[in-house]
Amino acid sequence: MKIAQLNGKPEIFYSIQGEGKNMGKPSIFVRASLCNLHCFWCDTDYTWNWEGTRFPHQNDDTPGYEKFQMAEQIIEMPAGELIQAIRAFDCQHLVLTGGEPLMQLEAWVELMQLLRAIDRDYTFEVETNGTLRPSLPFDGLVNQYNVSPKLSNSGNQPKLRHKPQILRYFAENDKAVFKFVVARKRDLAEVLDLADQHAIPKERIYLMPEGRTPETLQKRRLWLVEACKKYGFHYTDRLHVQLYGDKRGV
Repeated sequence: MKIAQLNGKPEIFYSIQGEGKNMGKPSIFVRASLCNLHCFWCDTDYTWNWEGTRFPHQNDDTPGYEKFQMAEQIIEMPAGELIQAIRAFDCQHLVLTGGEPLMQLEAWVELMQLLRAIDRDYTFEVETNGTLRPSLPFDGLVNQYNVSPKLSNSGNQPKLRHKPQILRYFAENDKAVFKFVVARKRDLAEVLDLADQHAIPKERIYLMPEGRTPETLQKRRLWLVEACKKYGFHYTDRLHVQLYGDKRGV
């Protein structure tokens, strides 16, 4: 499996889930590399923003920021080595994240099957952008999907980020909850339109402010909470940003 590299090691770490339905839950994060989208505000751009690509990013004007060399950002790991790294932590809840995890379905299936064979109490939460459909074996092992369809604020073209059949699949899958990243008030119209188009129940929708600093989150959370109250959605913060700032591996 292609895993994101952090300080020469795979980005596998024990923390708390900072977003969504399981916010605050102790979890082991396994960060896959590679993504099929290129969000302007992405905080894991080291999983896709390779040298030679033309995708813009909000850090482009930051002094010293450069696109990443793919070979320096990826570690290839077989399932056995991944299990060893995961079993070093006293926790049975995994968050499969990225990048876009569903780009490596077969490798995840092997990993989840092996972990469940060791301990049936392992549970698996998947973070996905809602553009790729899980396989039947993958879906049979997953406990929860955090589906985050991208809005126009992501900078992705509609034909890339909006896959109606996939969104309808997740809307009809009881394991899925939906998390929308909201940067501006006009984003709410897109959320309402997607919820209506794909019959997403409002009780399975979470709105989260876009932001990589506590200050940015604070500017957006107050009006976003009011929007959640108005439309009956859940509010979710980015608890890890509040606790640790914009840091990797925590």
